[in-house]
Amino acid sequence: MSIDGVSGRTSYIGTTILNLRSQLNDLTTQLATGKVSTTYAGQGLDRGFALSLRAQISGINAFSDTATNLNTRLGVANLTLQGLSDVGSQVKNAATTATLTLNNSGQTSGQITAQAAFSNAVAMLNSQSGDRYLFSGRAMDTPATVSADTMLKGTATQAGLTQLINERKQADQGTNLMGRLSVSSPPATTTVTSVAEDGSPFGLKLLSVQSSLTGATATQPAGTPKSTTVDLGAVNPKDGDKIKFNFTLPDGTTDAIELTATTTNPPPAGSFLIGADTTATTANLQSTLTSSIKTLSDTSLVAASAVAASNNFFNPVATVAGAAVNNQNTPPAPISGATALSGAAGTNSLSTSFAAGDTITVNGTPITFVASGATGNQVNVTDSVQTLTAKIDQISGTKNPSTISNGAITLHGADGASLSISSSNTAALGALGIANNTTATPAPLRVGGPPFDTATNLVAGTPDNTVYWYTGENGPGSARGTAVAQVDQSITVQYGARANEQAFRYLLQNVAVYAAVTTNASNPNASAQVTALAQRVSGNLAPQNGQQQIQDVQAEFAGAQTATKAATDRQTQLKAMAETMLDSVEGVNQDEVATKILALQTSLQASYQTTSMLYQTTLLKYLPIA
Repeated sequence: MSIDGVSGRTSYIGTTILNLRSQLNDLTTQLATGKVSTTYAGQGLDRGFALSLRAQISGINAFSDTATNLNTRLGVANLTLQGLSDVGSQVKNAATTATLTLNNSGQTSGQITAQAAFSNAVAMLNSQSGDRYLFSGRAMDTPATVSADTMLKGTATQAGLTQLINERKQADQGTNLMGRLSVSSPPATTTVTSVAEDGSPFGLKLLSVQSSLTGATATQPAGTPKSTTVDLGAVNPKDGDKIKFNFTLPDGTTDAIELTATTTNPPPAGSFLIGADTTATTANLQSTLTSSIKTLSDTSLVAASAVAASNNFFNPVATVAGAAVNNQNTPPAPISGATALSGAAGTNSLSTSFAAGDTITVNGTPITFVASGATGNQVNVTDSVQTLTAKIDQISGTKNPSTISNGAITLHGADGASLSISSSNTAALGALGIANNTTATPAPLRVGGPPFDTATNLVAGTPDNTVYWYTGENGPGSARGTAVAQVDQSITVQYGARANEQAFRYLLQNVAVYAAVTTNASNPNASAQVTALAQRVSGNLAPQNGQQQIQDVQAEFAGAQTATKAATDRQTQLKAMAETMLDSVEGVNQDEVATKILALQTSLQASYQTTSMLYQTTLLKYLPIA
């Protein structure tokens, strides 16, 4: 019989002990980490599912980070919008309630308030959130505007708003401070009063005449440039009879001069003396009307002129400035509004005529020339240049009518829009002084000069001579679309903004004009000037029908916040579900693991004891005692 050693028996037990120790180590790691395995290989068949769940959770975490950044930016933007709204209310209240007392700088307390408010508004529009300027469109690393001081005062080489207001005031008042109007009698007449415009885009524009003067004949404004007449005839008006001249001012508002015939001498304000005959009465009417026009020119016109200049500064417009050209008259003379679009040599017509079938295309819309019976976007070849430019203005949608001065045509586009002009008859378009395929981009408008009091047109400011107040991105598309955040797999939120949007621009231009205008305290019309300006600013800062309001932008941002919150709430629930499922795949039952560890520890202890006993067994223990 052979006798084996214990080593062969114990090798199997040793292997078992090592396996038990390995299992114990795995269970101890599971108990410490709470995971089935520290590697995906150890997760078995569920590892693919676990990877998918982790990818889903990672995506939700990324959307959560985006939502956090987005909510921060929207929060800053909403604070800005509320601040801008408060600025509007503050300045509106100041314009309504401020006293008319002028300080050493020629401004009221309300205007001083407007200066501080304007600086505050500009600072808010240059708000940043992190590394992004919120009101610069896609130009996230560029401030939205120049500084408030630069806007108002300009630089050493660039004109700011204050200078443009002063230039426009000179242009609107004219050399004789009559608002570019003239009051006279036609040659060889003594009972007719004529009021005429000068043909420039500046000053007071005749709107209508209303007369109750006994025996008088009043004609409504007509012609190019417009004029109106009042003929007293052979019969004097009666005491108390009235005549009213209605005017359109540069900012689009209207005002009127109403004069009453009186026998009181000296006549009270707003009245003209009835003379011994209609010739004398006509002279008195003209004298009083002239004085009244000068007063209107130095009050409401000054305020309206400032508002118009502010609009031209803040609301850039494309301008096509034609070259000066002559007609084919004998001798040739500069073309005018009355110049015919076609005609024979020796007549007041273009040097190259348009023909039926020719077209002029304005911003993609064609104007077709026809022999007669023009309708819609058609012009008769026998019509005048004035008719054509009016049709161009209609198509472009401009608020600044085209002008013709000294043979040169100036065309303007709609607010903030480009303007392009082309024609199938290049030579005839050239006879208008305009090159074919001419395109202009928006720029601030200013008075063409100096001299400014005799200026005949508005010209486009250049970056070299005029401040361009908005410095952000101004590309195509909506302002909101300039910043987009994806807050869910299928949900994107738009939250971009541009400082030159209508709501912001309109606020800035009205606060700025109130802050920029100064008044000469020694002027007897000073109080009326300040009052007219304050009334316009107050009215303009009230909600305007059909115009974007700051509240509209707030509502759009609120919609973005609502969409973000809804997506975040949904993702929070999905994340919780995914984490629960992931725990079921990767996690362990702590109690079960602890029980297994105890069982293994017992088995391992028994194995250790058995092995120890085997290693202590020798042959001597089985030999008989001698």
